[in-house]
Amino acid sequence: MATPGSGAVRYARNGDVRIAFEELGGSGGDPLLLVMGLAVSRFWWPDALVGELVHRGFHVAAYDQRDAGQSTHFPDTGTASPLAAVLRRSSPAYTAEDMTDDAAAVLDALGWNSAHLFGHSMGGQVAQRTAVRHPRRVRTITSSASLPGDVGSLRSGRYVRLGTVARLARLKFPAGREGDLDLAVALTRAIASPAYPADEAAVRRMAGRDDVSGARDTAAQSRQAGAKWHGGRMSQVAVPALVVHGGADPLLRPAAARRTAGEISGSRLVILPGVGHYLPDAVCPRIADEVRALADRAAAAPSQTGTT
Repeated sequence: MATPGSGAVRYARNGDVRIAFEELGGSGGDPLLLVMGLAVSRFWWPDALVGELVHRGFHVAAYDQRDAGQSTHFPDTGTASPLAAVLRRSSPAYTAEDMTDDAAAVLDALGWNSAHLFGHSMGGQVAQRTAVRHPRRVRTITSSASLPGDVGSLRSGRYVRLGTVARLARLKFPAGREGDLDLAVALTRAIASPAYPADEAAVRRMAGRDDVSGARDTAAQSRQAGAKWHGGRMSQVAVPALVVHGGADPLLRPAAARRTAGEISGSRLVILPGVGHYLPDAVCPRIADEVRALADRAAAAPSQTGTT
């Protein structure tokens, strides 16, 4: 088994955009693509979760979304903050549809006609939206600690804990490598929960793999957060879905997961007691078991997707 950042980086192309990705282990297993959240890279997937997924028979790959990690970064659009970008009517640089097309481009580069998608935080929205825009490319979706993929700018406010957002925005650390790592630790500590505090050594290892600090790049965060979705409703998702959320998430209210699960017919909702927005190692076996059960349920049902 590989860990994010230990394998050979490859690149998919969506027009002029290069998307960095790598395979993390389990060759020959069921294809599973990991989609990380706002501004952070594929290096932020917990090694424990990757290992559990590989152990359960998945061929795991992960990629950096546009404006994150080693993928293409866009010019500054002058948006003051991610929150301001969310409230704008137009997308500052690209659309949410473009971001789903990036996922499809990675599948193409991997040679996968279809795959299971697992998205965390904003990556959960990308997974949901990809299932709507590219339904034949998706076998199942797991949406973790995320908003509904079709929630509008104003309606998202009912699910976001704005006090936490304000505290995160006030975090300041000196420029430079050590400052970047200290910021990553502080941010992760703020979105974890008292019952499952962040493993600060692990966070330093994950953040240390990045060439650039996504946690510091508020301009990239603004472009990603401001990418508007013009596609269909999440009720159009026609593949088996798992919706996972921490019961003590200090950033997004569990009501967001309940709304997502309520929209997607037949989806399974799992609220993890005491868990925050950060995925602790202790819950990784439970999550991997749920993802495996979801994939098995999809395999037993009449297929509406392609195969590898």
